[in-house]
Amino acid sequence: MDRRFFIAASLGTAALAVPTIASAQNQRPPMRTQWKVRASEGFDALAFLGPLAGGELYLPYYQADVDAFAPRLSAAARAEIPALSREANDAGFGLLGPVLSLIFSGGDDSSLAALIAAAAAPEARLLTAYRASSNWNEKDWAWFAAHAPRVKAVLEAMRDAGFAAFRTERIAALEGRIVQLQADLGAYDVIRLHEKLTGRTFDPQIEVVLLQFCKPHGIKVQGQTFLQAADWNTAITVRNAGHEMLHPPVVMDGPAAKAALAILAKDPLIPRVVAEHDPKWGYTTLEGLLNEDLAQALDQLIAEALGVARNPSDRWRKSDDGIHILAGAFYGMLRQDNWIETGGSIETWLADAAKTGRLAPQKLHSIAAHVLERPVDKLWPLA
Repeated sequence: MDRRFFIAASLGTAALAVPTIASAQNQRPPMRTQWKVRASEGFDALAFLGPLAGGELYLPYYQADVDAFAPRLSAAARAEIPALSREANDAGFGLLGPVLSLIFSGGDDSSLAALIAAAAAPEARLLTAYRASSNWNEKDWAWFAAHAPRVKAVLEAMRDAGFAAFRTERIAALEGRIVQLQADLGAYDVIRLHEKLTGRTFDPQIEVVLLQFCKPHGIKVQGQTFLQAADWNTAITVRNAGHEMLHPPVVMDGPAAKAALAILAKDPLIPRVVAEHDPKWGYTTLEGLLNEDLAQALDQLIAEALGVARNPSDRWRKSDDGIHILAGAFYGMLRQDNWIETGGSIETWLADAAKTGRLAPQKLHSIAAHVLERPVDKLWPLA
């Protein structure tokens, strides 16, 4: 199963810019987006599993925290956390902390105690919400249900080692950050652009959960909620929101996605990218890469409209070892079509692109090469 956890930290922290949807305040339509910013002890506990497992993505940020906290755990817990992490990856469940966050997000995430209670009775406390969400995956649930007792034991070990107090020591400025970010986000109408560029209706509320231990991930969970590092600036938060709410950008088992996948499966390059890239980035199926890269193309347009964008060539060269060639191609096509001005159904757009030959390798690679500023015959791998 592919995971599309957006790694924002590696993409830089561009200076915050003033939104540019309208040239004057009195020209702007009423704000559609309602922002809610909060923290979560429970999600922070799940996020800390990655560093405690020794994951190479996490230790550059949290080595000192691991060195301070891991000795408080029992030897059994210190061995169990990396074992669970390895087994989750090997089984296709994915990155342990992020996927557990997705499943637990249907319940109470306010505390470590709440997670332990949910892990003790997952069918009663988590299954209904997860099954009803757009994120439902029967295979992932089966893995989680089988391993819930082990997850519960690990969370209990973290509780007994004093995780709540340990976290509190490290989040002294968090409440002030929540207040400041809540105020800053009020200028950014992300939902209006989501609706314009996809042709869908979105709930107006976006919930941002600030965490101490989630770098480098920005993690979309159930509903319109995503998790991110507390010290990421407002520009990154807006970009994360612009990206995460889009998943999936089209119905992935619908006719448009199926038509696109049938063409891309025969492309001499794109399936190679899926097969050859480092699996730590996720996107290990063609469907997963299509889902991610169409969302990235749309979020680039949103970020540009809101004045918080990075240069697209730099963005996709520096992200995930340069695998997002499809994102560059889709973005180039959408720019050709003036999509930020016209908007419409992105599902219809994708179906038309498949039907009219725009996804054929020669056209797709040419547009991607132009956007990514690479020779068309050297799109992958990066030199």
